[in-house]
Amino acid sequence: MNSTTLRRWSLVHTWSSLICSAFLLLLAVTGLPLIFHHELENLLGEAPQLQSLPADTPRLNLQQLAAAAEAYRPGEVLQYLGWEDDEPNGVIAIMAKTAYSDPNDSHTFMLDARTGQGVEMPSASTGLMMVVLRLHVDLYAGLAGKLLLAFMGLLFVAAIVSGVVLYAPFMRRLPFASVRHEKSRRVRWLDLHNLIGIVTLTWALVVGLTGVLNACADLVIAAWRNDSLASLVAPYRDAPALQQRAPATRLLEIAQAAAPGMSADFIAFPGTRFSSEHHYAVFMKGNTHLTSHLLTPILIDAQTLAVTAVAERPWYLDALLISQPLHFGDYGGRPMQILWALLDVLTIIVLGSGLYLWWVRRRAAARP
Repeated sequence: MNSTTLRRWSLVHTWSSLICSAFLLLLAVTGLPLIFHHELENLLGEAPQLQSLPADTPRLNLQQLAAAAEAYRPGEVLQYLGWEDDEPNGVIAIMAKTAYSDPNDSHTFMLDARTGQGVEMPSASTGLMMVVLRLHVDLYAGLAGKLLLAFMGLLFVAAIVSGVVLYAPFMRRLPFASVRHEKSRRVRWLDLHNLIGIVTLTWALVVGLTGVLNACADLVIAAWRNDSLASLVAPYRDAPALQQRAPATRLLEIAQAAAPGMSADFIAFPGTRFSSEHHYAVFMKGNTHLTSHLLTPILIDAQTLAVTAVAERPWYLDALLISQPLHFGDYGGRPMQILWALLDVLTIIVLGSGLYLWWVRRRAAARP
């Protein structure tokens, strides 16, 4: 590789890194607590606490839970009911002023599945972990913030690729992983920057690319709604507005009969972004660690409770569903969380050392 080509790659690496570094530092710092968000929610008292009841206490049916949610937040509309493996006796409810309200304008709380009592979830509304999540996801700027972070993620990928291109000829002069301790502080930090960067290369690419995809989630969901979902509900396009919907009591039984061997992850009520004006949508998940992140929508007529479609997921929705847990290290339990946290800390060092090296080089160039 000649010197002109190397100089061009160096410019790509320098400027792509400089432009995205401040944003990447914010994402790396906020991403670290999000890896352990369940544990931190419990530590901060932001996790919902349900009352202790006998193990054989009967559970309410879905319609009773829906009525309990509407009583807890009068004047609002129930958008979703969902379940978490961490709290088998709880049902998550999401409500808003209208069924199609923006997710940031909704209110999330937990219902006790046995009593219907509402329990606040600070981590899903106003708690510290929600502040950290919003900073990490959209900078409190909605879709514009997400797209900005997606662009920064692409610059991060460009910085990684250009760094690898520059690393190869640089290391021909030195043994691999060497740090020249006898040299100046700048040289030592340069060697550490290169070493840590190459060690975290694969992880940084995975997290960067999945981060870009997650930042584009609104666009992916919109594409799914306009493509797959629109074709499934097309027969209802000219149907009169739904005046009264059937109770949600048997939705789980109906969905499980349509998708044997799967369990419900959440239910989208009529009029929300994940259903239609005329359907309940029950999103079913598999029972393995991988398939539990892949959701299959079952569309159920909200008036007759007939199953109208078992939707197939397009490839881009599968990519999004797989990338979300992979981005935060949710696939391998505690060992993977610890690994993700260590790699995150190393990435913070790479970003910080890159800024330091640029600043030292700039100061040296400015001297007469």
